[in-house]
Amino acid sequence: MKALKNIFVGFLVSFIGSIPLGYLNVVGFEIYSKTGMKSLILFLLGVIFVEMFVIYFTLIFAKQLVNNKKLMKIIDFFAVFFLLILGYSFYANSNQTMEEPGILEKYAMYSPFLIGVFLNCINFLQLPFWTGWNLYLMNGNYISIVNKLKLYYVSGTLIGTFFGMMTLVLILNTLSQNTTGFSKYVMPVVIPSFFVVLAIVQMVKVYKKYYRNKVTL
Repeated sequence: MKALKNIFVGFLVSFIGSIPLGYLNVVGFEIYSKTGMKSLILFLLGVIFVEMFVIYFTLIFAKQLVNNKKLMKIIDFFAVFFLLILGYSFYANSNQTMEEPGILEKYAMYSPFLIGVFLNCINFLQLPFWTGWNLYLMNGNYISIVNKLKLYYVSGTLIGTFFGMMTLVLILNTLSQNTTGFSKYVMPVVIPSFFVVLAIVQMVKVYKKYYRNKVTL
């Protein structure tokens, strides 16, 4: 019973949490729209391969990571610049000529699996995300991590991440095909704006976390 509960909770958290994965969903959408479902599946497998280690180790060391305030602060600040750089990259590539290679064409020689592995390795936003969630779920007794039970939780999160990202990619693809205006402005406007919004949200989190109490004092 506890094993099924761990799987369900892990699936639910990661399925919903796959939306904030941000640029991985966007890259997945680009891969699917240009190279098809097989490449998307390989890309998602690469993403969850890295996710498996991240979730497992943040599950074990959640309390130690939260207490390492200096490391968490560095990650929080870096995330803001990381998102802004990604937004600019998509915007800059949207203004290129037809003869110039796009973002994906530059990496087309590599396997989609390796692209997923690499891009998720530099996805620093997932560290505070999973650390916070794992600590919350453990403290609230929503999951049990005794012995092999932690593996059931990790399995549930990987399944949820895979299907959550695939669902969002397919939704984005449907919108781009059925909405001419959306398709026209995806690369130059929608995607860069998405990253800017994420960066602003991250800035607000950083302000509330590190500066709001100082200002009120």
